[in-house]
Amino acid sequence: MINKCIAIIMATITTFAALPQPPKREFRGAWLNTIYQEQYSKQSTLENQIYLCTLLDKLQKAGCNAVIFQVRPQSDAFYRSEIEPWSKHLTGAAGKAPNPEWDPLQFMIEQAHARGMELHAWLNPYRVTLNSKEKPPRGHIYYNHPERFVKYAGKIYFDPAYKENRDYISQIVKDILVRYDVDAIHLDDYFYPYPVNGRPFPDNNSYSKFGKGMNRGDWRRQNVNLLIKQLHETIYETKPWVRLGISPFGIWRNKESDPNGSDTNGLQNYDDLYADVTLWAKNGWIDYLIPQLYWELEHKAASTLILAHWWSNHANKRHIYLGQSVKTTMDKPDIGESKEKNQLAHKISLSRNLPNIQGNCWWPGYSVSDNYKGIADLLEKKFQSSPAIVPAYTWIDSTPPDNVENLKATCSDDGITTLKWNAPESDDIMQQARAYVVYRFVHNQGINLDDATAIRAITYEPRYSERMPKGCFTYVVTVLDRANNESVNGRKINVKY
Repeated sequence: MINKCIAIIMATITTFAALPQPPKREFRGAWLNTIYQEQYSKQSTLENQIYLCTLLDKLQKAGCNAVIFQVRPQSDAFYRSEIEPWSKHLTGAAGKAPNPEWDPLQFMIEQAHARGMELHAWLNPYRVTLNSKEKPPRGHIYYNHPERFVKYAGKIYFDPAYKENRDYISQIVKDILVRYDVDAIHLDDYFYPYPVNGRPFPDNNSYSKFGKGMNRGDWRRQNVNLLIKQLHETIYETKPWVRLGISPFGIWRNKESDPNGSDTNGLQNYDDLYADVTLWAKNGWIDYLIPQLYWELEHKAASTLILAHWWSNHANKRHIYLGQSVKTTMDKPDIGESKEKNQLAHKISLSRNLPNIQGNCWWPGYSVSDNYKGIADLLEKKFQSSPAIVPAYTWIDSTPPDNVENLKATCSDDGITTLKWNAPESDDIMQQARAYVVYRFVHNQGINLDDATAIRAITYEPRYSERMPKGCFTYVVTVLDRANNESVNGRKINVKY
């Protein structure tokens, strides 16, 4: 049945031999997980800072415009927190501060923005320990309220049933929002934990206490729904321009379980992780989904080709970005009559041709920075060769900001052109300048702000410098507000060298 569906899809979609021009608007993310990454705890503060800058440089060169950085891998912190302990993945021991002390989250925000990239703070909501030998560090909330936690397959988790736990997780999010200039809060696929060898999740006590006769599955889903709704409300009340993004497992439900499901045969968000992600989009509680489509296009149980179409058809007026496994994408040859040795072009074509897909996110970002099988080179030179603006979140705000003021340019004898300008003034925080887009056109050959190849930079600072070629050029500077709306037409200035 699945092979038949693939054949039908292949017969009806655009041929992917020729990619469209890289778009002006596209999410190009990269996940940087800190869990299971031993390098951070083995490196000094300076070595970690140099390492992260190098990663960001490589991701920027490959055309990425957003970094999803894991700051709370297991009820701990890759940032200064008075609520949770320093992460053992940063220093080697839970609760141990780095020496010299530094703040990785603040550092990554500054460095990502300096490169024109967004920074999304990635949190795991419920995980506390990774194995039966591990214990929460001294002072952890677990010791004050053990009744709010459960042990499953040797690991400790927050019990999602407790309102106190939802309040606590919301407190963590609010603390980050108040103190850090993040672009988004991001949660991954770990809600109720993945089933282990058929062992039931041990929530009999909380079900007896709070279940009120509900079906167990519906009750668990409601527990997670309440968390997502509360996080949405916390963000809206604190910084309404900050987005909430979720990266769910790639299958919502199989068609065998639900006629609205996908023609797949695998683990299900709805039934196994109790995450009703499509409901969250329908209710407007989230701003984007990045389903983890880590399989090959033709996978028998979970075809990325089928699932990409399914998610596009179930976007519910929210952004969908495709979560792509670098290794699978680069290891597997393309399907059909294609002679490509990998599936990169095909998968990017899916994201650019399907009507409700606005980009991709690469897992893990380290594989991009390591240029696994040449992926970074291909992204830089072919697929992400010109900068792209992260799509606008028009349900947050849809009004374009005003243009910059006092745009000025200087050009040195050796062709170094420097542009400076002032941000537009606005009492409406949603209309204030968040970033700027700098375009360059050959003078008197027309201005087309839809041409992504004309973008020279996306900058968070009101200035830009570059070495300009000989000739006369027109620079245009536009404003991006906090929802990524762009000012109309922009300000232009002619520069001759």
